[in-house]
Amino acid sequence: MKKWYAVLGDPIAQSMSPVMHDQWCHENELNATYIPIHVEPQQLEQAVQSLRTLGCSGWNVTVPHKQTIIPFLDEVDESASVMNAVNTVYRDPNGKLIGANTDGAGFVKSLQEFTGDSHTNRKVLIVGAGGAARGIAFALQSAGYGPIYFTNRTTSKAAELASQIQNAHVITVEEAEERLDEFGLVVQTTSVGMNFAQAGMPLNPKNVTSGSIVADIIYNPLETEFLRAAKQAGALTMNGVGMFVHQGALAFEKWTGVYPDTKKMIETITMKVGG
Repeated sequence: MKKWYAVLGDPIAQSMSPVMHDQWCHENELNATYIPIHVEPQQLEQAVQSLRTLGCSGWNVTVPHKQTIIPFLDEVDESASVMNAVNTVYRDPNGKLIGANTDGAGFVKSLQEFTGDSHTNRKVLIVGAGGAARGIAFALQSAGYGPIYFTNRTTSKAAELASQIQNAHVITVEEAEERLDEFGLVVQTTSVGMNFAQAGMPLNPKNVTSGSIVADIIYNPLETEFLRAAKQAGALTMNGVGMFVHQGALAFEKWTGVYPDTKKMIETITMKVGG
């Protein structure tokens, strides 16, 4: 029987996940397909029940459902529990729906691929205090990176997140801009600069140290205004394509037992987004 997978979100038309997973199914000769499903917040519980009933083998979860889906699943694994967010749902051998989160691990894999080694002694600044910031912070800390600092327009949100992570610190956006030269790794996790979100930059990276790594988890556009300014200041810049591909690969592995070709997929997504 042909298996099928999906991605749930609102909006969903912009998602590159169907392109990615369908190609991996083809490359690995799997009798499976992957579809996008537009699910509005008030429809989420019904959508999960429908996927359960119709035998969906697994699915991805994107905004705005990463936290609100949790009550509708049977269990969440450690990654989702720690991050209080789910981006991947898979079935265990008993058919239970298990929520997982591959976002943070996907970012770390892409970072280590980009640097060629771990560089775990880098002081880290994370811009933002949402679900992506949480996942990336926990994954970076687990991989030995740090110390970790958070900055966010709403400082109280950054403080709340930092309180949940051992030895994490909070600074204002103004302090972050002044002290950017202290950080070997800066990770931008907000939606500022995304094609269908607000334009601009979450902070000015002009004071970044030459040779430091500045990452933006946005992959469309390939180079945000923030990354462009950081590159002009001498930083090594990394967009969100690698994270997107590796988090997808980790999900694909949970569903199929196969870790797919990420290098080829990064090239594919980069070409499609770049037009």
